[in-house]
Amino acid sequence: MHVPYVTTFVVSEQAEKLSPLLMETLQEKLEAMGANCVSLHWLEPGRACDIYHGEMPPQPALRALDAQLQIECDRVSQSTQHRQKKLLVSDMDSTMIHQECIDELADYMGIKPKVAAITERAMNGELEFKAALRERVGLLKGLPKTALQEVYTSRITAMEGAQMLVRTMKKHGAYGLLVSGGFTFFTQRVRMMLGFDEDQSNQLLWDGDALSGKVAEPILDKESKLQSLLAACAKLEIDTQQAMAVGDGANDLPMLQAAGLGVAYRAKPVVQAAASAAITHGDLSALLYVQGYAKDQWVCG
Repeated sequence: MHVPYVTTFVVSEQAEKLSPLLMETLQEKLEAMGANCVSLHWLEPGRACDIYHGEMPPQPALRALDAQLQIECDRVSQSTQHRQKKLLVSDMDSTMIHQECIDELADYMGIKPKVAAITERAMNGELEFKAALRERVGLLKGLPKTALQEVYTSRITAMEGAQMLVRTMKKHGAYGLLVSGGFTFFTQRVRMMLGFDEDQSNQLLWDGDALSGKVAEPILDKESKLQSLLAACAKLEIDTQQAMAVGDGANDLPMLQAAGLGVAYRAKPVVQAAASAAITHGDLSALLYVQGYAKDQWVCG
């Protein structure tokens, strides 16, 4: 029998485990929504489980299902077609790494609260991204070149599961593109650290050995991220349904909405509300379960 949809339930390693009884209960609830459930398949006992079904319940019903879960659990519903993606396009700051690099540079100068407040409003979609970036870069004028390496070495840390996600997808034939409204100095290094194939971002401009307070034009923004995804699909000769995009801020929304699976990862509320999927409890390795990869298919380290 053809099974066109799957709902994946994932809990973090720290959370209460998924029990067979809970999964059977969730299967019954999906059936009550008219989902015509067919089978249940464990990707990792206690942690990740698929329920295959013949119909996709409407989003309000699925959100009601989320509300009935009594444990911290991420839930993603999608078509089974093109489930394992051939392209990963991801934001960097607060997605593949824990930090916002521009805020860390500001902290080095002792002005983090001022810059971070602008960053927060921009990521919430309250400010136009290009103007907000120019304003923040202007505040960094005079920062020495040496500070960038010091900040990267001492402060930048990979998000849990990031390397496993990128390297597992690459092992299975996917292409990894890191696309950021941040800066090339950092995206180049994070690309190599995590195993992405390519990075695209903004270029800081210098006045001798210090930042000039300006960024090269044109600025990579939300529309640029969307175009990067579309160009990568064309290059790989794949449909956008075969792409997964991941991000946390409002400037990620166009690419999240264009991808076959757009994931709001620990994202701002406006992004969670508009994306097709959200991960709020687990780490990035949850996106391997979401694609149907069992634990023994992962590339660790």
